[in-house]
Amino acid sequence: MQNYHACVDIGGTKVAVSLADAQSVTTRTLHARIAEPTAKEGLSDALALQIIRLIDASLAQMNSQRSQVASVGISSCGPFIARQGMVELAAPNICGGLAGKARGLPNDWQTALLQAPIAAIFPNVRVENDCIGALEAERQWGALQGIRNCAYVTWSTGIGMGLCVDGHVLRGKNGNAGHAGHMFVSDNNDALCGCGNIGDLEGLVAGNAIERRFGQSAATIFGALRADSMPAKAQNHSKIEALCRDMGRALYNLIITLDLERISLGGSVFWHNQDIILPLLEREIKGKLPSLTDGCTLVPAGLGLQVGDFGAFALTQAAAPTR
Repeated sequence: MQNYHACVDIGGTKVAVSLADAQSVTTRTLHARIAEPTAKEGLSDALALQIIRLIDASLAQMNSQRSQVASVGISSCGPFIARQGMVELAAPNICGGLAGKARGLPNDWQTALLQAPIAAIFPNVRVENDCIGALEAERQWGALQGIRNCAYVTWSTGIGMGLCVDGHVLRGKNGNAGHAGHMFVSDNNDALCGCGNIGDLEGLVAGNAIERRFGQSAATIFGALRADSMPAKAQNHSKIEALCRDMGRALYNLIITLDLERISLGGSVFWHNQDIILPLLEREIKGKLPSLTDGCTLVPAGLGLQVGDFGAFALTQAAAPTR
C-alpha cells in the first residue's frame, strides 16, 4: 500500500494541498494538488477543517485513504503561538481580530486553530513558517544549494523571510524567526498592517497593501508601466521605485545583520514582475557598506512558483525540531 506525505501550503490568499510519495524527492513531482481561497469565515477552526477536507480530497484523487498518510508538512504564513504544545496561527492576513475592523477581514479571530485539529487525525504533523519551508526547499533543490549563509524572501500577499546562518536555519522561541515583514523601514504613518502596526514593511509593500497605498493593485501598476504613455509610465515607475526602496532597505538590513551570501526571492508580486523589481532592489543595496554587502547576490527562487508546495514537502523530510 502506497504511503504519502501531505504537503500543505497556507498563504493569506490561498491554501494548497499536494501529496508526495517515495519518488518525489528525485522526480520533484507532487500529486493531486488542490487549491482554494484561504478560509477566513466562521469559527477559529475553519482553516484547520478546510485543510483536513482538502487532504481527504487529494487522497480521493489517488484512490487512497487517511491511513496512508505518513506525515503532514504544513508551511504557513505566521506568526505562530504555541498553546499546550500545539501551533496556532496569529497571521495578520487571516486573523481579523489583530488589527480590527479597519483591515476588513471577515472574522474576529485572535488566533486560528491549526495543529491540534489536524494532529487529532494525522498524528505526525510538522508546522513551520512558510518561508522556513521555502528556505529548506531552496537549499535542497533550488537556488540556495550549497549556500551556508542565505535567506529566502517572499513578496506576496504578505512579506516573509526564512533565515540560515552558518548552515543553521533560524527558528526562535516559537518558530517566528524571519518575521522581518514587520520591521519599520519608513516614517509612513498611515499604512495599517494586519498585525496592528502602522507603517511597517508589510503594511507598505505587501500585495494586499499596495492598493491601499496607491489606490491601484500591483497588477495594475506594473501592467501600466509596461503599456502606458510616457507621463503615466513615469508616474507608475515612481510608485514602483517607492515600493522597491522600502523592500530594498529591508533586504539591506538583513544582509548586514546576518552577513549573507545569497537571497532567493519568490512570491507572486516579485515573481510576476521580477524583470522590473530585481534591478531596483539591487540598486538599493549595491555600494552601501560594501564590506558587508559585496558578495551577496539576489536571485529568483530556483523552484519558481512551486516553492510553496515544495516548502511543505521539505518539512516532511526532517524530524520536527525541538522548540
